[in-house]
Amino acid sequence: MDKHIIPAVLYKHELHISNSRFIATISPAFSVEEAKKFIQKVKNQYSDANHNVPVYLIGFGSSVIAHSNDDGEPPGTAGRPALSVLSGSGLGDTALVITRYFGGTKLGTGGLVKAYRDSARLVIESVPKAVKLQVHFGELECPYPLYDRIKKLIQSHQGEIHEQSFLDTIKLQFSAPNELYDLLSAKIIEISSGHVNPRLFKRDQIRIKPLNS
Repeated sequence: MDKHIIPAVLYKHELHISNSRFIATISPAFSVEEAKKFIQKVKNQYSDANHNVPVYLIGFGSSVIAHSNDDGEPPGTAGRPALSVLSGSGLGDTALVITRYFGGTKLGTGGLVKAYRDSARLVIESVPKAVKLQVHFGELECPYPLYDRIKKLIQSHQGEIHEQSFLDTIKLQFSAPNELYDLLSAKIIEISSGHVNPRLFKRDQIRIKPLNS
């Protein structure tokens, strides 16, 4: 299964170069609409800045929508260098805005390219990461003696238990990656000799799983 790595949270990193401040703000974004809303939010927050350079990459691998804009910086010196760093980082479903407060010293074309590249690189390196999973949700009811075995099966198939109640029997709701859900269900049926039958009740949901630091 391919890992779809995304930023786990909204995150900021600030870089100072020749009295200019470069504030890179990064966030997960799962659609162009989400990316645009995030970009506008950052622009509103730093409305007094000289530049708010937006970049986003929606999707993964060969199926991506990419966008960048120089926001008033000399053409090719800001958005494109930042997008190049993001595209090579392995992240997807990511929006990034690099805010610049001009400090009075011109950096030149080469200096600007390096500044925006470095700002993008540092925030991408620093932000906590997560895996985006496409999952199905299921629910089941099982007797107490089978609970530990079923729980271990769910965990070994990259699943997660979300809700559970302990009454005469144990009822639980769980999720598992789309491509593993059917195999997991079959194994649960097998170890219970057909007495426990998971019921699929939500398809193709997004689950965010933080990576260990």
